[in-house]
Amino acid sequence: MSLIQNLSRKAAEAAQILSVVDEADKNAVLMDMAKTLRENAAGIIKENVKDLDNAKENDLAASMVDRLTLNEERIEAMAEGLETVAILPDPVGVLRDLGTRPNGLQIRKMRVPLGVVCMIYEARPNVTADAAGLCFKSGNAAILRGGKEALASSLFIANLLQDVLEKHNLPRELISVVPNADRALMQELMEQKDYIDVIIPRGGEGLINYVTENSKVPVIQHFKGVCHLYIDSEADIETGINLLVNGKTQRTGVCNALEGLLVHEDVADEFLSIAGPLLEEYSVKVHACENSAKYFNKADIIPVEDFGQEYLDLEIAVRIVPSIEGAMEHIARFGSNHTEVICTKNDETAQRFQRTVDSSVVMVNASSRFSDGSQLGLGAEIGIATTKLHAYGPMGLESLTTEKYLVNGVGQVRA
Repeated sequence: MSLIQNLSRKAAEAAQILSVVDEADKNAVLMDMAKTLRENAAGIIKENVKDLDNAKENDLAASMVDRLTLNEERIEAMAEGLETVAILPDPVGVLRDLGTRPNGLQIRKMRVPLGVVCMIYEARPNVTADAAGLCFKSGNAAILRGGKEALASSLFIANLLQDVLEKHNLPRELISVVPNADRALMQELMEQKDYIDVIIPRGGEGLINYVTENSKVPVIQHFKGVCHLYIDSEADIETGINLLVNGKTQRTGVCNALEGLLVHEDVADEFLSIAGPLLEEYSVKVHACENSAKYFNKADIIPVEDFGQEYLDLEIAVRIVPSIEGAMEHIARFGSNHTEVICTKNDETAQRFQRTVDSSVVMVNASSRFSDGSQLGLGAEIGIATTKLHAYGPMGLESLTTEKYLVNGVGQVRA
């Protein structure tokens, strides 16, 4: 049996053991994991430096380096995420009553774990803790295949979490990390349909497409984040400016950062006269439509078909639209079903935008940066699903479970 087959089989066996662990015991483990991360922050950072040194040698993009970097603040966020997951209600075993059929059959549905969840991700060592914690609380074993960029950090974090599992008399295989980033091993992982129940890729467009096209295991796609801010004709200009600056400049290398700005023509002059100099002050490169280019000193004028890019950098595409319909048509064509934002004082317009726009998260007068599991009360997230089977948007505990039917009878037989 190969390394990957053995790893996958042991993960499936471990998931069976976890299925009978009660909520209180799982919460105690998660709290201990959080404590362990804090106590070993210096060691985590030391390993992360190895990854960062390799990133510099390989000229990794700035957005990737940002995702790769761990510091005390980010380690604390990882620990707090585990603690939040611990205090959230356990979805496993929750019952939903579907009533009694005319023949007396009692129908219910019960939430159950997916089983073995495989995460394939790139330069995101925080995913190691987030995914492990969410999978554990929801009753799933986690197989984590991080990219070579974050391998030292991921292995060290996983080993800490495995030590906690062992301390609580649980199998280390509930959290497994593929020990190297060989593409052949990833390919073999995607063939383990007898042991792995779902694969969730997180990373660039190339990785997502590769996994989707080659996996024999069901895939939940976490596609790119082409997020837009639409400034409505009835927007509060100051609010819109704040949403733009926060959504574009707070962190550029994340999937919930803004990549597109749409401005209603009725407020374009007022809004862009402020936004233009401000974006320049933040060193944001602007790709503009012909009508908006005049508001920026060094705008790169682009044709309509060039919109819809995920820059993951201090860059943004700007377009003036004639109406909310024009904004929604643009989003339908160029959005990625991730996160869309409207800034408006008109409640009816806001509700129409939220009902109509096909995106996993649709916000009104709030920064796109809140499109995040921790910010939406999930504790952490396994990722942000941009397909609709079976989850859509930030995936927390409930998204890592499914439902099975429970049917109770008294000897009924079908005629």
